Amino acid sequence: MKSSSTTVLFDELGPKGKARLKVATIVAVVVVLGALAGIYFQLDHVGQLSSRLWSPLWEWPNIRYLLDGLGMTLRIGLSCAAMSLVFGTVFGLGRLSPRRWLAVPAAAAIELFRAIPLILLVYFFLIGLPTFGWSLPPFWVLSIPIVLHAGSVFAEIVRAGVNSLDRGQFDAAAAIGLRRGQALRLVILPQVFRALRPALVTQVIRTLKESSLGYVVSYPELLRNGQVLGEYNANFVQAYAVTAAIYIVINFGLSRIAELLDRPPRVRRRSRIAEPAPATPAATVGTLS
Repeated sequence: MKSSSTTVLFDELGPKGKARLKVATIVAVVVVLGALAGIYFQLDHVGQLSSRLWSPLWEWPNIRYLLDGLGMTLRIGLSCAAMSLVFGTVFGLGRLSPRRWLAVPAAAAIELFRAIPLILLVYFFLIGLPTFGWSLPPFWVLSIPIVLHAGSVFAEIVRAGVNSLDRGQFDAAAAIGLRRGQALRLVILPQVFRALRPALVTQVIRTLKESSLGYVVSYPELLRNGQVLGEYNANFVQAYAVTAAIYIVINFGLSRIAELLDRPPRVRRRSRIAEPAPATPAATVGTLS
């Protein structure tokens, strides 16, 4: 007997609804293919598909230049992801603290850095700090705003993860003599981080995208190197297209990792223990006789 699956958000489509959905899908595919064909013919008309503009991008010095930028993007992206994890955990737990002198400043900092656009934070560290006599290397001028912005978002994720756990987790930890800090460190946070593995990968993708603001501070990340390469070879469209393709491949791979982590673990099939076959009536009669 097959189990019927029920939908929660909407009723199952009837024959007319399925027909309309199929027609809408065909129309959408035709429109997208038509748009792509129009872009292709327009680029070909203005000469942007000429091999003269694309061939420099396949030369090894230019490829190595883009790979250097990719390495810097991964460096700042992974570094900012790790630092935003620490920042978000500390401030998220601080906002959950029963002590108001700790919870109120943590909540204010989280809301402040979430509300300010990231580009304004970057310009503050780039232009504002030097007016006070503080000058930072480009890496920190870019990474600190990213950590403050992404970490404040992650703080809310941590807070929501802790609040989603059953209150009995805290009561059970208190019953065995653990203080609140010990309960958070030994019982609560391991469960929260296990459930937030897809969110961690999403944060890495977020910081990789936000690192593209490196062109503002002249940090040699992937987009900045693609911009320089386009200026040098006078092929901006081609350089940006290759750069975008690299971003798409990396982010798609990380998104697939997040999807795999979000899936429930597969139930491993236990090897069946060989059991002796039950004796047939004929065999039983033969034995008794």
